[in-house]
Amino acid sequence: MPAFLQPFLTWLTARPAPGEEARPNTAMFHVVTAFGTLGAGVVLSFLALHLSGFWLAALPFLLILSASGMGKLQAVVFHHCAHGTVFRKRETNRLVGETISILLLMKHFDVYQHEHMLHHSPNKLLTHEDEFTQFVMNLAGLRPGLPKPVLWRRVIVSFVSPFFHLRFLLARVSSCLLSHSTAHNLIGWAAWGSLFYLVWLTGTWTEVAIAWLLPVTVLLQIGTALRTLCEHRFPEQEVIDARGKTFVCLATAGVFPGSPVPEQSAATPGGLLAWAGWWTSMLTVHLFSRVFVLVGDAPCHDFHHRRPASRRWTDYIHARQKDADTGCQSFPLGYIETWGLIEAIDENLASLSTAGKI
Repeated sequence: MPAFLQPFLTWLTARPAPGEEARPNTAMFHVVTAFGTLGAGVVLSFLALHLSGFWLAALPFLLILSASGMGKLQAVVFHHCAHGTVFRKRETNRLVGETISILLLMKHFDVYQHEHMLHHSPNKLLTHEDEFTQFVMNLAGLRPGLPKPVLWRRVIVSFVSPFFHLRFLLARVSSCLLSHSTAHNLIGWAAWGSLFYLVWLTGTWTEVAIAWLLPVTVLLQIGTALRTLCEHRFPEQEVIDARGKTFVCLATAGVFPGSPVPEQSAATPGGLLAWAGWWTSMLTVHLFSRVFVLVGDAPCHDFHHRRPASRRWTDYIHARQKDADTGCQSFPLGYIETWGLIEAIDENLASLSTAGKI
């Protein structure tokens, strides 16, 4: 590969090349890029709708861009604010977390923080008290012991089911705008009420419905569901029952967008065809997975579960690789990984189909 392609491939696959030097990022870099991606997607979507004609062809890509920014705000900024590792001051983490909660109709920050800390406990992970298990069983309707084809069918049906999206949205609205905090609720209702009042004054119902409401509801929910389904797998029952560090190691794997490069040389007709297919796959399926689902440090979720308080998450690609290269000290097993989003979900559903009762 030409050297100038490596930074792009490192970002796309979330894996560095051997010996590649880290290019450290700050937490603020992730905050700015998340809000910037969201803002660019929404503004350009409005512009495309206003210009209409040929520009509407770009609209699907712009909506994905908006959903990508929302996903990064949710899965990276909001999440790491709950760990207190984005800003130095606890109050700033909480303020930004509450702002994102209202903006994206997510759980009240305090509730999410409490539930997420339970999720990181080996004694709670993959139990009924775990937020991951609650999503898989209560919202997606997946059950341990069901055949893998049945689990896949339920996943696919959920994405196109109005009932799934309505239940998901109502749960979000309830946890955000009907929370335990009256002040939070009032600010949330005022913010969303002001948005709809402004839309009514300007008559921009169609533009707002497409450019903002569609990404923040259906698209964000699909991206969240896909990301959640690839985060954790169910080890053998004796490993789960032991609830130790081996359980933590085997319950989470790295998920990397990409596939092996062809072995043939591109100088031959067959090799050229193989390389063309590889690049096509990387720039379509795997790029879409990275932008829409595996946002931010989501590919290295296993590093986060082993080092949840680490501030090295800002350079998650090299931090995970360095941890793996040094033997992942204090853990009995090294990292495991899956290449490809669909392959990761398939492996996780396969583990659920053979799991015992939760």
